[in-house]
Amino acid sequence: MSEPSTNESPSNDLASPDEDDDEPKLKYVRISNDLHNILLNDAAKCIAVHPKFICLGTDWGVIHILDHQGNSIKENELRVHTVAVNQISIDSKGDHIASCSDDGKVFIHGLYSKENQLINIGRLVKTIALDPQYYKPGSNKRFITGDDKLTLHEKTFLGRSKSTVLCLSEGLVRSLAWGENFIAWSSDIGVRVYDINARCSLGLIKWEDRPGISIKKFKCNLRWADNRTLLIGWVDMVRICIIRKRSTNELGNRELSEYLVDPISAFRTEFYISGIAPLNHQLILLGFPKELDENQRSLHPELHIVKYKDNDYTEIYADSLSLRGYQQYNVNDYHLDALIEENRFFIVAPKDIVVASLFDVDDRIQWLMEQQKFKDALNVILDANKNEVKRFTKEVVGIAYLDHLLEKSDYKSAGQLCYKIFGQNKKLWEEEIFKFATVHQLRAVSAYIPQSPENRLDKQIYEMVLYEYLVLDSQGFLNLGFLNLVKEWDPSLYNIYAVTNAVLEHIIVTDTDKLIYFEALAILYSHDKKYDKCLATYLKMKHKDVFNFIRKHKLYGVVCDMLIELMNLDHEQAVTLLLEKNNINSDIVVDKLKNHELHLYRYLDAYVKKNPSGQYHGHLVKLYAIYDRDKLLPFLNKSDHYPIQEALDICRKAKFYPEMVHLLDRIGDTKEALGLIMNELKDMQKAILFCQEHNDADLWNDLIQHSINKPECITFLLRNIGNYIDPTILINKIKTGENIPDLKNSLVKMLCDYSLQVAIKEGCKKILTADYFELHNRLVARQQKGIHISDEMVCCACHRQVIIQDINRMHDIIVYYCKHSFHKKCLPDNHDFTNCAICYPVKKK
Repeated sequence: MSEPSTNESPSNDLASPDEDDDEPKLKYVRISNDLHNILLNDAAKCIAVHPKFICLGTDWGVIHILDHQGNSIKENELRVHTVAVNQISIDSKGDHIASCSDDGKVFIHGLYSKENQLINIGRLVKTIALDPQYYKPGSNKRFITGDDKLTLHEKTFLGRSKSTVLCLSEGLVRSLAWGENFIAWSSDIGVRVYDINARCSLGLIKWEDRPGISIKKFKCNLRWADNRTLLIGWVDMVRICIIRKRSTNELGNRELSEYLVDPISAFRTEFYISGIAPLNHQLILLGFPKELDENQRSLHPELHIVKYKDNDYTEIYADSLSLRGYQQYNVNDYHLDALIEENRFFIVAPKDIVVASLFDVDDRIQWLMEQQKFKDALNVILDANKNEVKRFTKEVVGIAYLDHLLEKSDYKSAGQLCYKIFGQNKKLWEEEIFKFATVHQLRAVSAYIPQSPENRLDKQIYEMVLYEYLVLDSQGFLNLGFLNLVKEWDPSLYNIYAVTNAVLEHIIVTDTDKLIYFEALAILYSHDKKYDKCLATYLKMKHKDVFNFIRKHKLYGVVCDMLIELMNLDHEQAVTLLLEKNNINSDIVVDKLKNHELHLYRYLDAYVKKNPSGQYHGHLVKLYAIYDRDKLLPFLNKSDHYPIQEALDICRKAKFYPEMVHLLDRIGDTKEALGLIMNELKDMQKAILFCQEHNDADLWNDLIQHSINKPECITFLLRNIGNYIDPTILINKIKTGENIPDLKNSLVKMLCDYSLQVAIKEGCKKILTADYFELHNRLVARQQKGIHISDEMVCCACHRQVIIQDINRMHDIIVYYCKHSFHKKCLPDNHDFTNCAICYPVKKK
């Protein structure tokens, strides 16, 4: 084991964990400085620690007072004993120390006063304990010594010393611990706990007899974890006891004390116990291996962290300690003291003292980095509170991790890490990104580079990234990386002119597919507001983004100049563009496309759907006839804005008979239309429907005339004509002896239809006749009703009351069924009294 040069740095050589990959729980520092020289000439026998200082008792009976770095803080050591110091005790404030020895002397020393006592007990004194409140005035200055009995020493009211034997006849007192109001000590039969205030024993924890093991050969380790919890480690047995108040039932006997000792856990370890101390809800055990090495010498002592539950324990962690001279020591040569509030543990061997303390966040980070577990170290520092980390920062750990990833050529992870540790820190980005540039891996970090206006890097960096993509794209390492960056990045991040020139130069020298570079070049021209070059580039590469580009920059004025090229590129998008918000005059488009009928058809077909005003319908008739006949007839049916004769000529030339029928019908030439149906379409059903629609007797005669020489047509007519005309007309024109298929059934069908037609007519006639008489009767009955005339009625001519009470002034009255009333004398002489003058006024000639 090599010693560290300074005692402030944790030593990796002092302890070895059970598993090399286990993260250490404790760090170790060997105390040196003045202590090193002390232990060269003497040996440590006992120790007592306080947050302010350390007291070390040696084999030669000297007491050394040191700071926690091992420096002497007293000019002269205390030489008060002639043989080894057995135990040192310090009060809770650190003002007084007490020591005992086999020379029979007890020494009490005031560190900050001249209070010194040297008491000769006259027999071997193995243990001593100061009252934790010894420093307080009026505390009676109590302390306890242990030899073959336990004795309490205190000062009385008049300042005299008084000694009281607390326990006798239990054998030699081997260890002693005073915690607040309770005292615990070990003897040959076990551990007893005593209430110093009530001056009574709380109980005795006896030791079981162990065959082959002499209890007296092992030091009992006692420690108060708190005011009510006692830790006991003796041989290989651990006991945890608590002091609790008795219940009401237990206090029924007044002789019992208020408190009792309650063992809550007991378990046996695989090693002998040299020291015990609490660690949060766990235990620290200083263990001495039961086995020996091949030369029958002692093995390394071990420091164990264990978690207890009931009567068993689980080992959390263990370190094997390399202390000076460990091979010559036994279990009683080691001591363990602790500063419980600080979680610091002092491991004492005759020639060595090591301090163990919990790993803090900085220690964990340092260890993880030494093990090259940089990811774990970074997670620790990110999860920790700011006040917990003092020696490391996220950036320091992150940069070390970044260097590690670059060394391993894990460029993808390195790029992701940059965003995590640098964030929007412009300075760090500009310093560290050149590490990627040196290995030509800027593309690995390109997705994470800051782009916000307030955190943008130097333009040169973005240009370096673009250039790397530009070069490596052509080598097949990436797909469209350069193009994607040009699309995604804000053009203000880099010098557009410089990047454009680089692309032009690269297009000249590269042998790979140049389309992606032309597309990137078009975007760069757009960023530079060179729209003419941009459009030319898009058309050159036949890229459909040209349409979005035109919309974005509202370049509708140039569309007509490149209309044919746009239609050839994507006629659907081109037509959509032409019809958007009527930005482009349709007459100009039609003129440009007049020599490209297919494109003209596509444009006008879409145009009339959006503008059904009738414009260009004549063009469409011709275009539908050429490129999409299925749309021609619906268009002819729907539109009234095309020249019919011209459309008929087109259809006649193309022999589009259904369309010709429609057009002939529209111009009134039903006879020719019917002839086409019969002779060209040969569709009897359509012919009948056509005649039925027009309901023209001459047209029915023409149909019969067209069918009379065609037996199969006669059969069809016999079956269907009975519903529309008198079938005798057809029957009379059939030649005698004509062979007509299925004549019998056809005649039956015709007669049934005709009978039905006659029946329907007769039924309708009866209904009409009945309705006529009913309505006539209702009219007569209504006209026979009287008309009520009241005093309120006025003459519609003179607007005076119709009924006059004065007999001399009474006049004839005329009242109509429309309820208008007149004085007869008020109507003109030439008036026709049969009609109301208001409802039927006489027009002036």
